[in-house]
Amino acid sequence: MTQEQEIIFEVRGGLGVITLNRPQALNALNLSMIRAMDAKLVEWAKDKNIHAVAVTGAGDRAFCSGGDVKAVAIDAKAVQEGKSDGKLTRDFFREEYILNHRVYTFPKPYISLINGIVMGGGKGISAHGSHRVVTENTLFAMPETNIGFFPDVGGGYFLPRCPGQTGTYLAMTSKRVKAIDTIYVGFGTHYVPAAELPKLLEALASLQWDTRKKPHDQVSKAIEEFAAEPPGESEIAEHRARIDTCFAPDRVEDIFEALRNDGSPWAEETLKILYSMSPTSLKIALRQIRLGAKMPFAQVMTMEYRISQGCVKGHDFYEGIRAALIDKDRQPKWKPAKISEVPDQEVEKYFSSLGDRDLVF
Repeated sequence: MTQEQEIIFEVRGGLGVITLNRPQALNALNLSMIRAMDAKLVEWAKDKNIHAVAVTGAGDRAFCSGGDVKAVAIDAKAVQEGKSDGKLTRDFFREEYILNHRVYTFPKPYISLINGIVMGGGKGISAHGSHRVVTENTLFAMPETNIGFFPDVGGGYFLPRCPGQTGTYLAMTSKRVKAIDTIYVGFGTHYVPAAELPKLLEALASLQWDTRKKPHDQVSKAIEEFAAEPPGESEIAEHRARIDTCFAPDRVEDIFEALRNDGSPWAEETLKILYSMSPTSLKIALRQIRLGAKMPFAQVMTMEYRISQGCVKGHDFYEGIRAALIDKDRQPKWKPAKISEVPDQEVEKYFSSLGDRDLVF
């Protein structure tokens, strides 16, 4: 499949439309798609005839299931075996994070129409834009601690800015949530029924842009014509008090202890989930979120690139991808296997400068 087929760019009226077109791969981002999207955003940011950009995913199953981490993990393993120079593991995350920063700094309305799965890298090309429309089909997660990685693509900026400790909870548990909870934590800005998305896209393409009004306000008004209340009850809101208490500590060991002391069925289930995650990833993620709470976005991306390059050299990233996407046995063998076996000084190494290889904006 060619690059042109994998990602489609259209201009409809004053709207630039990006369609991620790998439905058989749940619209996962590969490096060629990342490069094409970044270049197009640079072009459209300067184009006075483009007033806003909308991003959508082909098919009805996914907006974007993340980055194509399987290819990256295979390359990382080859590096460890002396069979690759590691160019893909360096370039993929560097260019993906540059794209995330491009979305964050995009000067025009950036509208993500999030119908279906949005995970990992899919969050990176949506969460940092101005308008994030979710539907009854939206399924959101940051699943990285479950694959021996960490909640990247700007997770270190977005997650600590979620209400209370909900971002810490999402990062550490890889919890999958539906539309109402995406609205609750601030990922989704509007809920629109999936059947209305084609009409919404047409309305955005047909907007008569009034130079006397702010373009972001005009987009918000257009979306609100189709917006509704999301269905269901917020599971995160239901457990918010416990989440804020149990996930407040700055040490993973203390979070585990708080959950044990809570003793509720929710706490027991949460603890069970955490025990299945990569211990190294849990410690990295918590440190990342605590540091990211005080950092501007660009500094977070510099930090995350450093972490990514540490993770691809470690054991757990390939092992997590192997268990989830290659052998699919769902039985990763983490090393170290216990939180108590992950020294804090080892975690700190993931945050060390890469010197002239640092990602700097």
